[in-house]
Amino acid sequence: MKVDFFRHNITASERKALDKTLRGLFISTGDEVSQFEERFARYLGSPYVVGLTSATAGLHLAVESLGIGRGDEVITSPMSFIATANAIIHAGATPMFVDIEPNTGNIDARLIEDAITEKTRAIMPVHVYGQLCDMRAIHRIAKKHRLKIIEDAAHSVEARRDGVSVGQLSDATAFSFYATKNLTSGEGGAVSVHSKKLRDRLRQARLHGMTKDAASRYQKRFQHYDMNFCGWKYNMSNIQAALLLPQIARIEKNLKIRKRVYEIYMNELDGVKNLGFPVILPGSRSALHLFTVWVPPRKRDKILWRLEEKRIGVAVNFRPIHLMSYYRKTFGLKKGMFPEAEKLGEKVITLPFYPTLKPEQIKYVANTLKNIMKTL
Repeated sequence: MKVDFFRHNITASERKALDKTLRGLFISTGDEVSQFEERFARYLGSPYVVGLTSATAGLHLAVESLGIGRGDEVITSPMSFIATANAIIHAGATPMFVDIEPNTGNIDARLIEDAITEKTRAIMPVHVYGQLCDMRAIHRIAKKHRLKIIEDAAHSVEARRDGVSVGQLSDATAFSFYATKNLTSGEGGAVSVHSKKLRDRLRQARLHGMTKDAASRYQKRFQHYDMNFCGWKYNMSNIQAALLLPQIARIEKNLKIRKRVYEIYMNELDGVKNLGFPVILPGSRSALHLFTVWVPPRKRDKILWRLEEKRIGVAVNFRPIHLMSYYRKTFGLKKGMFPEAEKLGEKVITLPFYPTLKPEQIKYVANTLKNIMKTL
């Protein structure tokens, strides 16, 4: 049996919406993007959403638009995709890492205050695998030290914890609609914010700093544009928005399906020796974005390769950012600085996990892993 690491869940509804957009006049930023921003904001319970090309773009623009740049520091987690820290660098600031909770993989809020310096301007928590960080604690720290909060919610559209929703306690929150995400347009992203002023700045920043986009210039009587500041080319297209719009109505339904997939995996893998899992904390609703397992570090790559030999797609989420060559050379980071992140990075394997997985496929993956673990 072959089990792909991921298969998208694009349906006839998305294809119909896309066809309608392609038959229309505007396929760049226009009405569909506006509709998506409104509906996604409604789902999140956020006043404003700005559609972008990626979560990376969202993090970058959020840092920059909040006035954070050269000479400033942003505290974040080393256990994330490299885009998190890269976005801070794109804005001219410096990422400062804090180690993680060993049971969840999320940034350890108890360590944040010790990392704050006179240069610290923001905290960028990353909600890995769909589990929300301790946002109440992070919010208290940020308020005490007058810091901004920018959430990396690439994994966690549906996440809740301690009565807090994703994006509720931050200045800006970035979402990803990459090919493997719970909500996808192949590529794409968005930022939710509470400030109209920040929303307006982000809208301009996503399109070179221009005062008017193409739709507003050409749909009615021609209007000249100005450029107030030097922005970027990060605007979401109507094509991306058309793919996303029908999926918003299925967010909760797909979460229930992924929960069933998660439960089958957990039942099948219960009691397997030397196998661990991230904890979903009491009082939390995980977005269940990835299904990761923890295996003996020295055997991890052999297990990966054995799974691949059995035609099972796998990944590693993640190798710690601070151990990447660029970060070692540029910031003098080295092994041993963030031991919990390093331990997790050496033992994690991500298994296939998506709504269209069939029970027999899940059991095949689980049984294959169990058989491999027995031979260790």
